[in-house]
This record gives sequence, C-alpha cells and structure tokens, in this order.
Amino acid sequence: MVPKTLKQVGDGAYAYLQHDGGWGWSNSGLVVGGGHAMVVDTLFDLRLTREMLDAYAAVLGPRSAIEVLVNSHANGDHCFGNELLGGARIIASGATAEEMPAAPPEALAAMLRAAPDLGETGEYLRRIFGSFQFDGITLTPPTETFDGEVTLHVGDREVRLIEVGPAHTRGDTIVHVPDQRVVYAADILFVGAHPMVWAGPVANWVRALDRIIGLDADTIVPGHGPLTDRRHVEELRGYFQYLEREARQRYDAGLDAMDAALDISFADYAAWGEAERIVTSVEALYREWSGEEGPSRAQAFSRMAAFERMRAGR
Repeated sequence: MVPKTLKQVGDGAYAYLQHDGGWGWSNSGLVVGGGHAMVVDTLFDLRLTREMLDAYAAVLGPRSAIEVLVNSHANGDHCFGNELLGGARIIASGATAEEMPAAPPEALAAMLRAAPDLGETGEYLRRIFGSFQFDGITLTPPTETFDGEVTLHVGDREVRLIEVGPAHTRGDTIVHVPDQRVVYAADILFVGAHPMVWAGPVANWVRALDRIIGLDADTIVPGHGPLTDRRHVEELRGYFQYLEREARQRYDAGLDAMDAALDISFADYAAWGEAERIVTSVEALYREWSGEEGPSRAQAFSRMAAFERMRAGR
C-alpha cells in the first residue's frame, strides 16, 4: 500500500502528498475559499486521481465544488487525471498546453508494453512506471491558457499563477497563495531527489528558485517529496550551481556528457533518490553550451538506465 497523506498547510490550503516522491509519485494541492475550490494538478493515472479527489471531497463537503484545475506543467504525473474533473476550468500556461500532447498516456502505455524487448532499459522502465495504469486515460488539455502571470480568485481568496518556465519543462507554473504564505512549487522543486531537466535552461531553473525564495512563503509544497520551506529551495539552487561549475570544467576538458556525469562527485547529495537523472542534467547543460538538439524521451530513459548501470559498475 503506497502511503498518501492530505495535510492542511494553511486556512483553506491543503497538500496531497504521495509515497516518497519518486518517479511518478507527484503531489497535488487544494485551495478553498467561500464555498469555492481550486485544485493544483491531478495525478499519473485515474485510480490515483480518484483516491485524491475522494480525500478532497472529505474536506470540501457537499457545499463546495472544484471549479478550477491548474496544471503546473505537461508531465503526465501532473495532468493525466484531468478527465475526472469534468466541468472545471482547466488553466495552464500556453507553453504547457502546447507541450501536453507530446507525451500522451498511450505513449507511456506502449512503452511499458514494449519493455520486455528493451533489455535493461525495459527493466528500468518497469521499475519506475510499473505501478501506474496508463491504458484507458483520455488526455484532457487545458481549456484556458495564460502567459506570464495571472491572478485568480477562489471565493475571496487571491491566488497567483506565475509562469517560471522553461526549466523542468517548457511551461512550468508555480502557484502562490499570498494570504496563507503558501507556494505550490510543482516540479521546480524536488525534495530528496535529483531534479529532472527535460527542457532547461538550468540558469532559468535557478531564476525560478530565486523567484520562489523571493515570495517568502512559510510553506512550500514541492512537486515531489515532503513539505518544506525555503531551506530546500536554497539547497536545490546550490545543487544546480555546483553541477554547472563541475560540468563546465569537464565540458571544457573534452569529456562527453556521460563521462562527465559519472566523474562528478555527488557525495553531498548521496541520500537523494533518482541519481540516474544526473546524466540528463549534465546533458542539458552540454546542449546549452553546444547548441545541439536534445534526445527523445525514449533516448533519455535509455541514457538514464545506462548511467545507473555504469555507476553501479555493472
């Protein structure tokens, strides 16, 4: 049984936290005000999203309805459950709406079906995604988009949507509830795990972390992992600064990205999960410096599986 917890993080503000925050085990948020409700992100499949909505219903009671859903970005673990909120306005950045069809649920379902023929990459995919059910999901895109910033009202409560991407993905959004000093940081913040750089640039991700720090929130809900405050935001900022410095030295010395990722010491982050993502971060930096195109998603998973194998000396 995967542990899931609904925690109140402010007056009318809640966080739904899943498991250890590893691959696919994302968090969600609920904001309530004056009989109205807004959800920040759905989950990776319909079963998990139904469980989450049941937990929210216990808080809301019969008098409050979920009228707005905000998708923080296009990754499926933050939007594949959208169809279960039929009738709600679905709001996301324009870049998120454009990116969402690029990795639909049927693509992940097909990738898992092909896993037995993919050797070690297939084993890796089954391990990180085998707990989720991607068949039968209808990708449900945003009904409204914005660029930059927009202010919504949940009843009389002000909620700010702030686009900070491209960073983790092309259109990352954080959600700020000023009167409760709460920020839903989505995948701009991983706690206890190495970040996954699908888009970059890394420098923009650092700017996004600075933006979160500048909001001076008491409680920050990460996209993955436990609740935190600015400490872990500052820690991730330092991680990226260290990574960029170390990767640049190896880039200038002529090492390829895989060798550089294997060579950099991450002893200070040894307790963090998903260390295979290091190679994607290094490759993202190399792309920034070289101007080369990035790998496909399938290639990225193959590279992470290879990195994990080589790092373990297999």
